[in-house]
Amino acid sequence: MAETDIGQWYSNIPFFTKWWFTLTLVCTLGANFGVLPVNHMILDFNLIFRYFQFWRTLGCVFFMGRLGFPFLINVYFLYSYSLRLETGVYDGRPADYFFLLIFNWLVLLILGFIIPLKIIGMPLVISILYVWCQVNRDTIVQFWFGTQFKAMYLPWALAAFNVLLGGNGIMELIGIFVGHLFFFLKYKYPIDYGGASFINTPQILYKYFPHRTGGVSGFGQAPASRRPAAQDEGRHVWGGGHRLGD
Repeated sequence: MAETDIGQWYSNIPFFTKWWFTLTLVCTLGANFGVLPVNHMILDFNLIFRYFQFWRTLGCVFFMGRLGFPFLINVYFLYSYSLRLETGVYDGRPADYFFLLIFNWLVLLILGFIIPLKIIGMPLVISILYVWCQVNRDTIVQFWFGTQFKAMYLPWALAAFNVLLGGNGIMELIGIFVGHLFFFLKYKYPIDYGGASFINTPQILYKYFPHRTGGVSGFGQAPASRRPAAQDEGRHVWGGGHRLGD
C-alpha cells in the first residue's frame, strides 16, 4: 500500500519538477556515496573549454554538495516551489517554465564564470523561489519557529537566516539577483513600465512542449500592472495572485 502511495505521489509530480528533483537526488547522493565522481560535477571552465567537458554545466546544477541539513532544505524548496510555479502561473505552459529554468541557468553559468562558482544548484532553487514569491508577493507564508510574513520577504529571510547560522548568504543573494533579473525583464518592465519584452520563449520550445489545457491546481497568476489605471487603457491587464491555503 505504501509503495503504491509513493508511486502515485511521484507520478503526479509535474514533468520538469520531477526531473530536476530526481536528478538532484541521484547526483548528490551518488557523489556522496562514491558512486559518481564529485570532481566531474563541479563547474570548471578551464576543463569545459580546453577538454570539452560540457556535462559540467549540468552536473553543477544537480550536485548540491555534502549531505546535511542545508541539502534537505534545498531539496524541499526545489520540490515545493518548482511544483507551485509549474502547476500555478505556468500550468499548461511547459515551454514557458522550461525557458524560465534555461534563462536562470544560463545567467548563473555566466556569473559562475565571473565570480567563480563551483556549483549553482542552490542559487537556481532560490531564483525559482524568488519568482514564485514575486508572483504571489502578498501570500502569507510560514517560516521557522512559526513566524509569518508576506511571500515577498521570504528570499531575504532565507539569506538572513543563513548568515545567523554562520554562512555568508552569498548563494541566496545570487539566487535573488537571478530571479529578480528574470522577473523584471519578463513581467515588471513590460507590465509596470510599458517597456518592450526582452525575453520571450523561443518558438522551438513550443514545438516540443506545446501548451496544454486542463490544469491540476492554482498557485497564483502572472502579476498585475501597478501603473495608474489611466496608463493601462488599451493594454492587457494581468490577473492578481491567489493566496495559498496553509
